[in-house]
Amino acid sequence: MKQINFIGFLILISLAFSCKEKPNEETVSLRASTLDLSAISNRLMQQINITPGEKVFMVGMPGEFDSVIVLLSDRINAAGGVYMGTINVDTTAWPESWNNDFVKSTKGKSKEELIEILSGMDLGIMLPGPVPADAPYGAWQEIMKKQRGRAVHFHWAGAFDITGKGVAIDSAISKIYENAVLNSNYNAIAAQQAEFESAIRRDGVVVTNPAGTNISFRIGDRPVTKQDGDASKLRSDKGRNLIDREVEIPAGAIRVSPLEETVEGVIVFPNGMWGDQKVEGLTVTFKKGKITDIKATEGLETVKTALAPGREGYLFRELVVGFNPLLAMSDTNPNILYYGYGAGIVRLSFGNSEEIGGLVRGDFVKINFFTDAMVIVGGDIWVKDGKLIK
Repeated sequence: MKQINFIGFLILISLAFSCKEKPNEETVSLRASTLDLSAISNRLMQQINITPGEKVFMVGMPGEFDSVIVLLSDRINAAGGVYMGTINVDTTAWPESWNNDFVKSTKGKSKEELIEILSGMDLGIMLPGPVPADAPYGAWQEIMKKQRGRAVHFHWAGAFDITGKGVAIDSAISKIYENAVLNSNYNAIAAQQAEFESAIRRDGVVVTNPAGTNISFRIGDRPVTKQDGDASKLRSDKGRNLIDREVEIPAGAIRVSPLEETVEGVIVFPNGMWGDQKVEGLTVTFKKGKITDIKATEGLETVKTALAPGREGYLFRELVVGFNPLLAMSDTNPNILYYGYGAGIVRLSFGNSEEIGGLVRGDFVKINFFTDAMVIVGGDIWVKDGKLIK
C-alpha cells in the first residue's frame, strides 16, 4: 500500500484540529436521508451517559442532521439532563424550531461574549458541520481548556483517497460511518488503546516505512488521549488536556505529543505539493527534537521556509495511530476515513501541539498520513504495512 502525506496541507487553525469543509445542501440530504438517525442518537446518548441536572447545548448547522437535534433533545431531557437549545454556527439566524431564550441570547455574539454565555453549561454537542473556527465551538473549547465541561464532536467528515485528495462523504461512506458509530466494540478499542499507552510509556516508539522513514521518540508522562468513544463526565473529569474533554464519534484514534527533545531520526516523504509548489525527494531529519537537515530534489526552498521554526525550536506535533477496524482501509474501502481513525493508519504531524499537551505553539499545522507504516514499541510490532496486528 502506498504512503501518502498531506504535503501541501498547511493550514491556519484554532487550537483544535479540523480540516473539513462546510457541506452543501445536496450532499447533506444524500447522506443523512439513508441513515438510522434514531439508532445513532441512542448510541450517542449511551456514550455521553448524562448525569442528572447537566445543562446541555448543541451547536449545529441548519440543514445538517437537523433531525438529530429533535431526537437528542428529547433523550437528554428524558435522561434527567437539561436541554438548553441549539446554536447556529454563525449565530445570526436559525430555524424557528430552534428558537428559545437561550438561543436568542447568542444572536450575533462574538466568541468572547459566547464564553460568558456558555460558562454555566456542562456539555456541548458539536453536530456535523460546525468547526473550531466557528465562534460557538471555539468559545466552548476555551472553556474546556480551563478544565470545565466536556464535548462530544459528532463528526461526519474527513475522508481522503490514496492520493491524498479529499473525498466527498457520499451515501456509501456515510454507511461506513454509521456502522462505526453503531457497531464499534468500544470496550475492545479502549482495552487495546490502554495496552498501547502502557507500552509506549515504558518503551517509547519507533515508526518506519519502506520509503526510509525511521523516527523514534519517548512520551514520558505526557497525556495520551484515547478516542475510544467514552464521553462520560467521569471520564472527562480525568482529562489532562483539551482533547481529553472533546470526544469524537466515530471513535478510534490514540493521540500523543512526544517529549520534543527525544524525537530522533528521519521522515521520508513521497513526491507531492506544498501549496502550488511541487516537492520531490523530500527527507527531513530530526536531532534532539529539532530539524537538522532538509533535503529535496525539487521545491527545497519552499520546504525550508515552511519548516524554518523547527531549526531553532521544536516542531513535531503528535503521533496518531488508528484502532477502529470498522474504519480501516480494505479492498472494499480504498479510502482513508475519518482523518485516519481506521485501524493501522498512522499520522506524524508538525506544528502546534497545545491541545495535546505538547510545547509547540504558533499557527502552523501539517498533517501527514502513512498507510504503509510499521509501529514498533519495545520488541513488539503493533502496526505492520499499514495493518494493526498487535
